[in-house]
Amino acid sequence: MSADPKNPLIVQSDKTLLLDVHAERAEAARSAIMPFAELEKSPEHIHTYRVTPLSLWNAASAGLSTANIMNALETWTRYPIPQGVARGFSDTMERYGKIRLIAADGHVPGDGELLLVSDDAAIMAEIAASKSLGKYLAETEKGFSLRLVDRGSVKRELIKLGWPLKDEAPLRDGEPLEVRLRGAALSGPVFTVRDYQKEAVCAVLGDGSPGTGYGVVALPCGAGKTIAGIQLMAELNTNTLILTANTAAVHQWIAELLDKTELANDQIAEYTGDSKRTAPVTVATYQILTWRADKKADFPHFKLFRARAWGLIIYDEVHLLPAPVFRITAELQAVRRLGLTATLVREDHEEDAVFSLVGPKRYDMPWKELEAKGWIAEALCMEIRVKLPEELKIPYAVASTREKHRVASENPHKEAIVLQLVELHAEERILIIGQYIRQIESLARLLKAPGVTGRTPNVERERVYDAFRSGAIRIIVVSKVANFAIDLPDASMLIQVSGSFGSRQEEAQRLGRILRPKKRNSLFYTLVSRYTVEEEFAANRQKFLAEQGYKYSIRQWE
Repeated sequence: MSADPKNPLIVQSDKTLLLDVHAERAEAARSAIMPFAELEKSPEHIHTYRVTPLSLWNAASAGLSTANIMNALETWTRYPIPQGVARGFSDTMERYGKIRLIAADGHVPGDGELLLVSDDAAIMAEIAASKSLGKYLAETEKGFSLRLVDRGSVKRELIKLGWPLKDEAPLRDGEPLEVRLRGAALSGPVFTVRDYQKEAVCAVLGDGSPGTGYGVVALPCGAGKTIAGIQLMAELNTNTLILTANTAAVHQWIAELLDKTELANDQIAEYTGDSKRTAPVTVATYQILTWRADKKADFPHFKLFRARAWGLIIYDEVHLLPAPVFRITAELQAVRRLGLTATLVREDHEEDAVFSLVGPKRYDMPWKELEAKGWIAEALCMEIRVKLPEELKIPYAVASTREKHRVASENPHKEAIVLQLVELHAEERILIIGQYIRQIESLARLLKAPGVTGRTPNVERERVYDAFRSGAIRIIVVSKVANFAIDLPDASMLIQVSGSFGSRQEEAQRLGRILRPKKRNSLFYTLVSRYTVEEEFAANRQKFLAEQGYKYSIRQWE
């Protein structure tokens, strides 16, 4: 097909793509452009995507060519593609791999040097003239030499200059550790790694040649990112360091490892605020790694990165990677690295740091495709718009932007709606989630349900989560501590009463809490105060899920 008036896509000369969501083949077109375009706007009728350098570099690293991209556009375009678009894509994609990093001696780097090389004399001259790179590089006859510990820093500086580096220097194997998967999990069911999880691992490993063995896998919550990580461990059979979002996630990783591998208890260790032990497989939190006594002090727990001869580092929820861990990750470029995430969206726009330090996106599975195959639940998303009480309209009008968000978020009318929804859905297992502690505590009292916030001790949190899993309770009121890596497979409904301003990744993570496969649809309600900044923030929050094909119905509550 080419320039068919029934097609859903309009390609513009400024590299934006307009998708008519009502067109007959809109979903197929969306799937075709997702590997190389990013969603910018998602109102009711026309969604706007943009092709960016980073989206093209991710596509190039995944093996896509300009011809592949143009074929997708020509297949789905409604009108002729403007001249020059393909040339712009080609120019950007060709930048990936123009500069390569190799081992100076051709062997696995220990404390030796690396070599930055390019066949393009103009690029080499640009590198030589860069002040930001000068402190890391020394010019040689063959290129520029650099120390192993500066490998990641050089990658970041180069990507800022518009040159995504292809790292072909060999990687260390690490201390060996046999990781065998069980045929049947200890918890009972037969354990098999799904096809897409195997494909994700193969995409990261590649053929074992230089430039492979690291990267990011993007899968929705509930699709088994943890299993993909365990499968990679079984392929590599090496000491592994796993970094994740919180202590509950640490315990879930350990439980999964014991349930689905033949690793013994003493081969797995927890490194958190509660326990600081290392073993061939060590699971730690980002929080403990970034702790320090004050802003001028060193990070004492960074020693964990050098505690053992790690052969693999798994960054769970890699989009949360904090800046201090970026710094140490820059030194760990000789270790195989896997980033796991539902979405690479970062509100600080540091996606390029994940690309350069952990690796490019190697595998991405559309959420709706997994839903269609039954691997995650179908979710119905609804936004309920609520009036502000009369007595709050003037306080809202004179408040700062940040305070406006809080006034709108804590709209007391939301409590009445929560009560109605809970009563209406008496058979559902419900999570109620919000941003503000006062709101969480008030709802917990109102519903006579347990509340979990950052103040709740880890032991108490896990007791509440266990009670929910067992069916002893059907409602939990939680703060943003439940955004990440909380395994509550029977949760079938989520009511979002407030959120972190316009955070797209938070929206995706929260929907993910209810995406484990079930016999019926999952329900995702968001309560938003009408005619307030919450409406604008809600529209931004929904962008990523709109890109995945989710539609929000909107209702007014009077």
